[in-house]
Amino acid sequence: MTTLTRATDTLTRDALAVLQPGFAGTTAPDWLLRRIGEGLASVALFGRNVTSPEQVAALTAQLRAEREDLLVAIDEEGGDVTRLEVRTGSSFPGNHALGAVDDVGLTRAVAAELGRRLAAAGVNFNWAPSADVNSNPDNPVIGVRAFGSDTDLVARHTAAYITGMQSAGVATSAKHFPGHGDTGIDSHHAMPRIDVSADVLAERDLVPFRAAVAAGSRAVMSAHILVPALDPELPATLSRRILTDLLRGELGYDGLIVTDGIEMKAIAGTYGIERGTVMAIAAGADAICVGGGLHDEGTVRRLSDALVEAVRTGELPEERLADAAERVRSLSRWAAENRPADGVAGTADGDVGLRAARRALRVTVAGEPAPLTEAPYVAALTPVANIAVGDETPWGVAAELIRLLPGTETGSFNGADAGSEALAAAGSRRIVAVVRDEHRHPWMAAALDVLLAARPDTIVVEMGVPRAEPRGAVHLATHGAARVCGRAAAEAIAGV
Repeated sequence: MTTLTRATDTLTRDALAVLQPGFAGTTAPDWLLRRIGEGLASVALFGRNVTSPEQVAALTAQLRAEREDLLVAIDEEGGDVTRLEVRTGSSFPGNHALGAVDDVGLTRAVAAELGRRLAAAGVNFNWAPSADVNSNPDNPVIGVRAFGSDTDLVARHTAAYITGMQSAGVATSAKHFPGHGDTGIDSHHAMPRIDVSADVLAERDLVPFRAAVAAGSRAVMSAHILVPALDPELPATLSRRILTDLLRGELGYDGLIVTDGIEMKAIAGTYGIERGTVMAIAAGADAICVGGGLHDEGTVRRLSDALVEAVRTGELPEERLADAAERVRSLSRWAAENRPADGVAGTADGDVGLRAARRALRVTVAGEPAPLTEAPYVAALTPVANIAVGDETPWGVAAELIRLLPGTETGSFNGADAGSEALAAAGSRRIVAVVRDEHRHPWMAAALDVLLAARPDTIVVEMGVPRAEPRGAVHLATHGAARVCGRAAAEAIAGV
């Protein structure tokens, strides 16, 4: 067996240190534990790795037995994007609901409690919050993940979220720099492009990131988007102009820069994950998020080998890789130093998410209908879920209405005949129609037309961005589809 030289060994360890890979299963596979011993400094958890908080705590303890200062990352925004509660729906409303309330103290408290639960499970790095200004109402991937479309509102709640989460010892990662809110394409599928001037970007999209830097966010996540006003050729994740000149230089940011998932089609489909990884580190990124769709040892080996080879050929300066690895280790030290005693951060506030969801609920009433007292039929007009949200997580109001009004029945409908199919399924029952971003889905609006024409007493619950005009006998806007948002709506419908 060939003995590695010290220089080669250091290079390999640095290459492993900048990767943040996922894996399959609810316990750590042997290959992952071995790679941690060889220099891997971060591991990412996804919904496939989670069955319960207790199981996650056992998993993170198993990982840290190999490396005490390991970064354990997760994409836990709360609201629609949850991994810790992937099979039940989140106990916390998402950003859009918090923005609708517009109480920075509440946002801080929600983030602190979410951070407390992550820390208790052994997670110390959260790929959140979204600091995007949702300026494009047809945005297919941000939507309720943003605090809103008002720049100043997004900025102040981004700062509050960061302060709350990091008070629990969990590092935040403001995303998706330089702003994913004005896109009409999901970067999981293709390369979005934002064609606005540098002045518009500075006055709109960059403001929340300036707030994130000022609030001390330990990390910032790059977006796989092309912004010609900043770099006409390369997407932000691969752009030195954007990551180094703008984020580090102009915004004065000195923390960790992590990429969005390198396997997303915007990068993988254009550059390939190996070349994309090398280009991202060369541009100024410090950590490569990988594992949403690729989560095997071979992927880790391919990416680490690509980085080592790029240094050897001169494509990637060795000093740049070493600097990136040191920033990862610096965040590891911060997380280790701020780890709560016995994994507990502060006093639990278990009801803060439900309180926030109730405050975010907006009810528009036509006339004065009484609360429902008989079991209704819940017609969920269900769009295709985006990849960030996933289709594993339940949503809607049916489960809560079944609890409050036993005998409630439900069905899911999609497409051109959704309205007539829902009418037929409901029979004589009162209909509760649940929608998600009605304004983005013509078929959904048409289905509501059918339902309301035949049954004007239909109750409408909008669980996405409420841009369509309220209609129905009662219209409820929850500003998100988290489990607690569904509960808040069900309580209002049943009058409890």
